[in-house]
Amino acid sequence: MIETVQPVLQALAKRLATRQQDGSLRSLRVNGSLIDFSSNDYLGLARSSALRAAIRQAADQSASIYNGATGSRLLAGQTELAADVETELAHFYRSEQALIFNSGYDANIGLLACLPQKGDTLLTDELIHASMIDGARLSYAFRHRFRHNDLADLEQQLQQASGQVFVAVESVYSMDGDFAPLPELCTLCDQYGAALLVDEAHASGVYGPNGEGRVAELGLQNRVLARVHTFGKGLGVHGAAVVGPMLLRDYMINFARSFIYTTALPPHSLLAIREAHRLVRHDSSVRQQLAEQLNYFQTQVVAQLPATRWTKSQSPIQCLLVSGNDEARRVASAGQQAGLDLRAILSPTVPIGQERIRICLHAFNTTDELDRLRVVLQTALPY
Repeated sequence: MIETVQPVLQALAKRLATRQQDGSLRSLRVNGSLIDFSSNDYLGLARSSALRAAIRQAADQSASIYNGATGSRLLAGQTELAADVETELAHFYRSEQALIFNSGYDANIGLLACLPQKGDTLLTDELIHASMIDGARLSYAFRHRFRHNDLADLEQQLQQASGQVFVAVESVYSMDGDFAPLPELCTLCDQYGAALLVDEAHASGVYGPNGEGRVAELGLQNRVLARVHTFGKGLGVHGAAVVGPMLLRDYMINFARSFIYTTALPPHSLLAIREAHRLVRHDSSVRQQLAEQLNYFQTQVVAQLPATRWTKSQSPIQCLLVSGNDEARRVASAGQQAGLDLRAILSPTVPIGQERIRICLHAFNTTDELDRLRVVLQTALPY
């Protein structure tokens, strides 16, 4: 290695050493054969043989499609398939239009960076996802956070906001598993002329009569400017879409840099997105199975530990608070040694003192597996 880069490498090593010392160093590992209590595959579609067969059949019937998109959507990457899938998504999510992005991260980056302009105000819940935070940072608008799900704090900030005002929330929060008060948020935004932006990443496929998400489940789709639906979680594939009015789609095609300046998703991914949505639309049984497992978990596991241990989650994301990175790692390790894939969420991903075991429930988890989880937690946790 040439001498000129040594100071840089030393600086990187120092930063990594600091994380090692405070117990927050991240690393990659293969899941192996542990029972899944950590993935976002809530409906089991990522492992679904029926979905795999549907995607394969669709690809075989489209033998003329390319292996890759060959370019951005504005250049060589626009296809009839992309347009058709977006039309189908718009219908599925009860929206005028949909615009596909390569990931939920790209969708949030593009949406929040391009909508609020200089002189506008962007108000964000303090617990929004990192992708929304990064998108907000790229905006030239005034940016303020309001306390999590605190309508009074939001209203106070709405009263002081200037320019066009945007409010950004998640419908289901990824690290606490709780719901945003969407009807009340819509009422406040209507009252103060603000535009509501909702990240539905952890609701897509899971909530609504056909898996359309929390906004559509509550009949609020005409009161929300934009919804971000991510397909790599409950829908088991990859990619995302922003759904909303036709004018919003036209605007993002012109101003959302994470859409404009990237190679589009390959045709195979578009087919996977289409088939995943068709499957969840026609088969509600898997959502019912998930609801049953969630009810069993809350009555047989959550109820057996102090209520203060748990976040107030109504979703398949159940979070057990275990203060301290080392303690959270210890509990997760106990689960892994018992054959359960438990993962610790450490600071700085969550605030210091709010470290946790993020337990994700799935339609394919069994009551026997949930009973094993209960025993592990009761044994590992001091009272």
